[in-house]
Amino acid sequence: MFDTVIVGCGPVGAFAANLLGKAGLSVLVVEKAAHPYPLPRAVHLDHEMMRLFQSVGLADRVATDMRDTEGHLHVGADHGVIRYMGTVGRPRPFSWSNDYFFYQPELENHLRDALKAYPNVTLSLGTALEELDQSDDEAVLTLRSGDGQVCQMRARYVIGCDGARSVVRKALDIQLDDLDFEEPWLVVDAEVDGPVSFPDLWGVPQGADLQKLSVMMCDPARPATVVPGRGNHRRWEFMLLPGEDDQAMMAPDVVARLVEPYLADVPHRIVRAATYRFHGLIAKQWRDGRIFLAGDTAHQTPPFFGQGMCHGLRDVANLAWKLEAVLKDRAPDALLDSYQLERDAHVRAVITAAVNAGRYICVLDANAAAQRDAGMREAAKNAQHGTAADLIPAIAAGIVAVGSPGAGERFIQPRVDGRLLDDVTGGGWRLFTREPIDSDGVTIVLLDQLADGGAIGDWLEARQADAVLVRPDHYVFGTGCGEDLIAARERLIAGIDLHEDIML
Repeated sequence: MFDTVIVGCGPVGAFAANLLGKAGLSVLVVEKAAHPYPLPRAVHLDHEMMRLFQSVGLADRVATDMRDTEGHLHVGADHGVIRYMGTVGRPRPFSWSNDYFFYQPELENHLRDALKAYPNVTLSLGTALEELDQSDDEAVLTLRSGDGQVCQMRARYVIGCDGARSVVRKALDIQLDDLDFEEPWLVVDAEVDGPVSFPDLWGVPQGADLQKLSVMMCDPARPATVVPGRGNHRRWEFMLLPGEDDQAMMAPDVVARLVEPYLADVPHRIVRAATYRFHGLIAKQWRDGRIFLAGDTAHQTPPFFGQGMCHGLRDVANLAWKLEAVLKDRAPDALLDSYQLERDAHVRAVITAAVNAGRYICVLDANAAAQRDAGMREAAKNAQHGTAADLIPAIAAGIVAVGSPGAGERFIQPRVDGRLLDDVTGGGWRLFTREPIDSDGVTIVLLDQLADGGAIGDWLEARQADAVLVRPDHYVFGTGCGEDLIAARERLIAGIDLHEDIML
């Protein structure tokens, strides 16, 4: 019997296997496709994902195949900027950049290759899930290999990471909450040997480089997005207009006409053109007994802030440390009930923001678009611009000391003598404090022994706290007195009454 079976070996499933493999758990990963999908799908991730890759020793490896960029720009009907979510000149409290663009087949290869380091992880490609059953003690999976052989595998827990058309979700008959957004778009990927053109753009913030921004053209004539992929890879997304046929819009001459204004005489090669329906959907139930949903299996978002794959990686980072605690008898099974409690609210907030952006991006009436542009520019005069990463809310319920300043936030990662904080202190639970404390299961990090330039001390000072307890997924459990934080952690993990907030 395996500790965990992961169904699906896309980026989310492969990353989950890396996390659980590093934790020393026995893991089986089954993937219906015999080979990784050869074309790009997801293209964007943020600093939090790089930190997660760092936690399994993969950040430096994947970074070589990524493009470090500077955020998002929304352009109105008159080709003037209406919203800027950029990072030029802003500090990097997490050390990694806010935005990276990548080529998914390369990323998947890195994640799968890394699994070879874990003898406790078995990867079975070309293997399809046919049936899924469970009892109080185990889950039973009926699998069919590529040569037609059928076998059964048993596991303590199962994670469904098998995408939007998930066999796992359908086997459990879990329904999706529809956030009432569905729009057809044409996605075009190309290899481009030169800069992309943006004719007649105005209002671009000083210092912003259009070649390093995701540019959303909110043009009622045809909304479109231009994405700066890694290397010479570029992506366009064009909204289909009422009455347009999917197949007709994928025709080479139509695609060439759509991208021509951005490429002028720049040499390029179209890699693919495919139509998609952008959705806002969230599973009503993320856990059924011993089976969990993660990634696109649990939720689907419009791509306007590039958070689709990020959501899935956050899912399994949240779930993995809890599974490890339960499987190693350090916590009761009820700890796993905090997974949906924490992640559903998190995902729902960001998908709602993406849906709301989609509603103003997809305006097709010229008068309504002009009113939108004027309203957004007026609102921007009195607001400090943020970034897409700022859309991620704090965890508001679950394994957090609700009410303590900073609880549920992502914790900073300064450099310590030139090295990243997590590489110096290790992962797991960490208490950053000025006073020595004895504790089992928590790494104690004394601030006066940490050459971080005072970054964590300043963070604590801003929250008027003596100590901060950080979870294995780098979210803040809470701030306050170190002994009280550790006691609160033990009460929550051991007692697990998720309907009562733990106050310090």
